Amino acid sequence: MDTIIFDLGNVLIQWDPRHLFRKIFGSDEVAMEHFLSVVCTPEWNEEQDRGRLWKDAIAEAAARHPEHESNINAYFDRWSEMIPGEVEGTVKVLAQLRSLGLRLLALTNWSAETFHIAEARFPFLNWFEGIVVSGRERIIKPDPAIFKLIIERYHLSPEKTVFIDDNVRNVDAAEREGLHGIHFQNADELVARLQELGVLLPARG
Repeated sequence: MDTIIFDLGNVLIQWDPRHLFRKIFGSDEVAMEHFLSVVCTPEWNEEQDRGRLWKDAIAEAAARHPEHESNINAYFDRWSEMIPGEVEGTVKVLAQLRSLGLRLLALTNWSAETFHIAEARFPFLNWFEGIVVSGRERIIKPDPAIFKLIIERYHLSPEKTVFIDDNVRNVDAAEREGLHGIHFQNADELVARLQELGVLLPARG
């Protein structure tokens, strides 16, 4: 193996809208879950990952649910509160891979309009040779086109490339393009799977 491709959200960077909306809804988990399953749904957010502008997304959701307009606006205005920190242990694994001289790339479903927030907050993003952001490309995982894009852009040999993602659909899609997929669970499991693929990391202390 000579190249490792990382997903970012919930592999290296914690992301969950509940980090924000628990502050807004307080102890009313039922109301919060209703908002996130009916108003600002995962499918709605995915369209921003696909390149839809946030102003259009907010207008669309507010037209459907004007009673939630302030919370819909908060989804974008307070977006930074959805990414409270790193995923425990994984950045250390990334650093170890870097020390081995492997090529490091990232492939993320992320809005082009919010990615700069992560870039400013997480210096380890500078360790990547390149980051493919779905919102900039207007293609999202698991579309095979985005895997073909990263393979062609960085002249990868799929049989020598590992792809790590917390979403099994994306892992399956990567494997269909010839990449070695790892379904991310936690840092220790990741190390074990990398070792199975012949990527030998130093002992973790």
